[in-house]
Amino acid sequence: MTVAIDRATGKRRGDRAPRPGLGQRIKNGLQKYWYAYAMIAPVVVVLAGIVGYPLVRGVYLTLTDANSLNSARTIGVNHIAATYKFVGLDNYKDILFGPTAYDRFWSHFLWTIVWTAACVVLHYTIGLGLALMLNQKLRGRTFYRLLLVLPWAVPTFVTVFSWRIMLADTGVLNQILHSLHLPQPQWLEDTFWQRFAAIMVNTWCGVPFMMLSLLGGLQSIDSSLYEAAEMDGANAWQRFRHVTLPGLRSVSSTVVLLGIIWTFNQFVIIFLLFGPTSAPDAQILVDWAYQLGFGQQPRDFAQSAAYGVLLLSILVVFTSFYFRWLKRNDQLAV
Repeated sequence: MTVAIDRATGKRRGDRAPRPGLGQRIKNGLQKYWYAYAMIAPVVVVLAGIVGYPLVRGVYLTLTDANSLNSARTIGVNHIAATYKFVGLDNYKDILFGPTAYDRFWSHFLWTIVWTAACVVLHYTIGLGLALMLNQKLRGRTFYRLLLVLPWAVPTFVTVFSWRIMLADTGVLNQILHSLHLPQPQWLEDTFWQRFAAIMVNTWCGVPFMMLSLLGGLQSIDSSLYEAAEMDGANAWQRFRHVTLPGLRSVSSTVVLLGIIWTFNQFVIIFLLFGPTSAPDAQILVDWAYQLGFGQQPRDFAQSAAYGVLLLSILVVFTSFYFRWLKRNDQLAV
């Protein structure tokens, strides 16, 4: 076998050039994409300021015993220096394995899982049903779309306060139940009904987003697929199962993930519906973290920040497994 050699360089033809070092690659990238880097630089700086620094600061506080009594503060013209100490992982040990771990963390964690699963399932199923209805040719479809998107367009605090008035003991909902000679639950006092009411209100607020997203996905499915399935003798359920659901796979995977993240961290609904202290057993983890950091005296900044880090860790782990599961299903489908 003959190997061609370049006489000028003494190298064999076809040999790959040595890969440049890291510094050279960075320099080449800056020279080639300097305009793109210049455009995203302000965004990176802003995100580093409003996201990066608070995140790093929060992680640091979890390793201390910081609270409102030993943190730096200014009273009048007097500045009091911080006196909190580094305690390592003691906050995490106390939250996860301490004597009050179940009452303060695990019970709220289990309820948060139930709350998230119930809300996302209701969001998706009701949103998909409404999207299928609005995707049909019916009279007044535009009016129905505008009507169904109102719960999402109205500010959340207005919606929650309206529900709080309706769910009061003398509210319109209990009056309707009384007129039908049915039991009138204590929606805002009893733990079970507090949780039921929280899921109901959050479903009301979250369905429109799911409906609009799935409606867009339905409209992107090629109508010829339905025609071919119908010609093959497929009934409505078979067309839904073998055409609609596979066509919505990419949209569904995205909106379900967003729904899980938003619902898992949904602070506003429960806080505004019941207040900071009237429903301790209906609080999810993010509400409990707020209660520790801002709803008690002394305010426990360290443990509140530790709850935030645990929430972030749970969502990061879940998201990584979720993407792996989606990737594996896509490979099996192919």
